[in-house]
Amino acid sequence: MPQQFLAQGEQLPVPAIDFTAVLPILIVLGAASIGVLLEAFLPKHQRWSSQIALSLAGIVGAGIALAAYIGDAPEQGITTFTAEGATSGALAVDTPALFLWGTLLALGLASVLMIGDRSLEPGGAFISQAGLQGGLQTREQANATGMQTEIFPLTLFALGGMMTFVAANDLLTMFIALEVLSLPLYLMCGLARRRRLLSQEAAVKYFLLGAFASAFFLYGVALLYGYAGSVKLPEIAEAMAGTDVSDTLLYTGIGLVVVGLLFKGSVGPFHTWTPDVYQGAPTPVTGFMAACTKVAAFGGMLRVLTVAFEPASWEWEVPLWLIAVISMAIGAILGLTQRDLKRMIAYSSIAHAGFLVVGAMTLTEDGLSATLFYLLAYGFTTIAIFGIISLVRDANGEATDLSSWAGLAKRSPLVAGVFTFLLLALAGIPLTSGFIGKFAVFSAALADGNAALVVIALVASAIAAFFYLRVVVLMYFSEPAAKGPAVTVPGAFTTAAITLGTVATLVLGVVPAFALNWASAGGFVP
Repeated sequence: MPQQFLAQGEQLPVPAIDFTAVLPILIVLGAASIGVLLEAFLPKHQRWSSQIALSLAGIVGAGIALAAYIGDAPEQGITTFTAEGATSGALAVDTPALFLWGTLLALGLASVLMIGDRSLEPGGAFISQAGLQGGLQTREQANATGMQTEIFPLTLFALGGMMTFVAANDLLTMFIALEVLSLPLYLMCGLARRRRLLSQEAAVKYFLLGAFASAFFLYGVALLYGYAGSVKLPEIAEAMAGTDVSDTLLYTGIGLVVVGLLFKGSVGPFHTWTPDVYQGAPTPVTGFMAACTKVAAFGGMLRVLTVAFEPASWEWEVPLWLIAVISMAIGAILGLTQRDLKRMIAYSSIAHAGFLVVGAMTLTEDGLSATLFYLLAYGFTTIAIFGIISLVRDANGEATDLSSWAGLAKRSPLVAGVFTFLLLALAGIPLTSGFIGKFAVFSAALADGNAALVVIALVASAIAAFFYLRVVVLMYFSEPAAKGPAVTVPGAFTTAAITLGTVATLVLGVVPAFALNWASAGGFVP
């Protein structure tokens, strides 16, 4: 029967795939799949070394494949995974996608180094056994030197989902990629060795709120399909040019899809998960989420707003304008009240998300390149900041209360100096990548006629600078406690991650031209 079926020509169409173009994604997801097999077949004492070697090799291999493809990539980009008879494919490999892939791979490399470090705490930051009765662990389990090495394939699956997300050319592929990147993160948030209940609470909050956001996104996809008869981004834009279908479907669908994207980018007022999850998750996972998830969320938002929703920009520009203001205000004002460093950086990320919305809604070439550069700069700075936070420790683990950082410059001038430089980068001080990123985004918005929004963003930046400088003053002009936390000497992995983030923050602030030129080398596939 199968032979007769095929002989009659009744077969499923095989999509056309450019394997060279999507090889970086295939390498990352392939390494993640192999990592699952290693967990199944290797003895426990061999898993850590094998998993970290595989993860690093997979990310580096994907980076090499990306670099090799960029040299021969078509200037206008391509679409691939194209079904027979279709005009465009499920994935778009263009300049923004390639730039975001490079950003994600670089940040993913630093994140894996921090995740794999076992020098700061015996066994690393992750629990030795995830499945515990009642969710509690005994003292013996807390002091065990093993770790849940499933964290490595989970990280690679999340990274592969992010790379797919930013290149998705239709909303259904984007939704699948959204789930692939989100589900591993929900699990990773609950694997902290210390403060188990706080970590599990963070995982549950992130999962429940993430499920709502995914539902909003999927409902929006359904409404847009009802409006345009397609989930492909270019065809949705074409449908806006002339159709007799009610615009209610269009505007409601746009709103729900954008809400899902804003949630992933921790944009206020859809930020409620951010402070609790940043605080409760293991610090290496927090760094991975803060950097890579934001890159993925805004990379996807840029593509959706530019390729699919640009014809309706008059309708969604005002709501996004208000959301940007709300996000900047929430992040800047509530950040002033925080006593925990991880929560303070969480509110900082909400303010930065507002700045990124300013760039995302500026539908010009300058706005696109400025936002891409901002994502690159912010990601490296954030990775390094969480690496520094993991070094200050007491008997209970990381000491993230501000009082624990008093007089840090007297105990460790190098750590205090690096942390000061990174905080100044978040504040947007010149000679840092943060200054160049803000200058580029605000300049693009100003040229596009959003002067009022830029003024509000500058005020929010000034307010946010206060809580960064408060930490600097605390480290340099306060006396350390008699029995204050110690600054742990980091191992090679954490040192490499912090060095990578700090050097990138400096280089992108002093000589940003190469990154800006790459970001502005081309736009999205039409």
